[in-house]
Amino acid sequence: MIDIAWLALLRCPGLGPRRQRILMEKCGTAAACFATRHPELPAASQEWLRRDPADCLTDADRQWLENPEQDICTWLDDDYPPLLREIDDPPMALFLRGQRARLRDPLFAIVGSRNPTPVGSATARAFAEELGNSGLVIVSGLAIGIDAAAHQGALGSGTVAVLGTGTDLVYPRENLDLARSILTTGLILSEQVPGTRIHRGLFPRRNRLISGLSLGTLVVEAAENSGSLITARLAMEQGREVFAIPGSIHSPLARGPHRLIRDGAKLVETAQDILEELGPLFAATQQMVRAQREPEDAQERQVWAALGQETLSSEEIASRCGLTLQALSSILLHMEIQGYIASCPGGRFCRLPDAK
Repeated sequence: MIDIAWLALLRCPGLGPRRQRILMEKCGTAAACFATRHPELPAASQEWLRRDPADCLTDADRQWLENPEQDICTWLDDDYPPLLREIDDPPMALFLRGQRARLRDPLFAIVGSRNPTPVGSATARAFAEELGNSGLVIVSGLAIGIDAAAHQGALGSGTVAVLGTGTDLVYPRENLDLARSILTTGLILSEQVPGTRIHRGLFPRRNRLISGLSLGTLVVEAAENSGSLITARLAMEQGREVFAIPGSIHSPLARGPHRLIRDGAKLVETAQDILEELGPLFAATQQMVRAQREPEDAQERQVWAALGQETLSSEEIASRCGLTLQALSSILLHMEIQGYIASCPGGRFCRLPDAK
């Protein structure tokens, strides 16, 4: 029911993210927004919010709700990305496909030209692979060119693709296979409601999410009018680090990075340059992620809550959770493999010390 109310609220005419946030502060839940009068809102919004949320849904919404691969992260959820909360116009909800746990990881954006040189594509893949192996999850926009190369380089460590369409539409279609590969270890997300099609005006909004989710943004190759420069400018406005790889003064694709460097972006030649520059910020984010870490699976969260700060036997955990010992055994094994809990002497279990 909460998903239905959120979908209906996000479709309400006359309500952008700011008004949605004010409404949520007033009402507390999405469902409550439909049970309260709102004389301060435009007439179209008031009329919408007098309806039953289920009557506000489109066919695309209903198909989205029926698809077990789809998920939603709302402003009220604990795993809403903390860095995204800090931007001027954060979305009230993110539509998700894939590994939701990626929202808790330290994210770093790599963007650039849709028509890169072979060297530029290879550079983006190499940087993404090394940064991913160092603990950063690479974010990009699933466009052809540098975006695709960055996602490909980070497939092994996990990558996040931010769409300008709904999550039920992969654009461009050339990257459909890449999108499917991303879902295995990574995440596809969008702030756009299901069924949202291609519209040029939505891509700058997508770009603000790419930069807003990330500790920093790297521009590999970009012409002077490249959309990736918009992402870099937004990152600067959001107070995030911006990095650029220089190129030949004779290359049109070097003009964007060179302009960014003149404007204060950091010139980098290796992935290590980025890691050293992020330094304490990266470490602080990892600590924040560890502090927020909690299982996604409902039964694992139940076990997590039952443990609290105690050290309990399997029998005690099973009793608190209402589970059989046989069912609990596999849950405990998976949680131990994932690093949420540790086995203790005497057949007892506890949360790991660095977890919440």
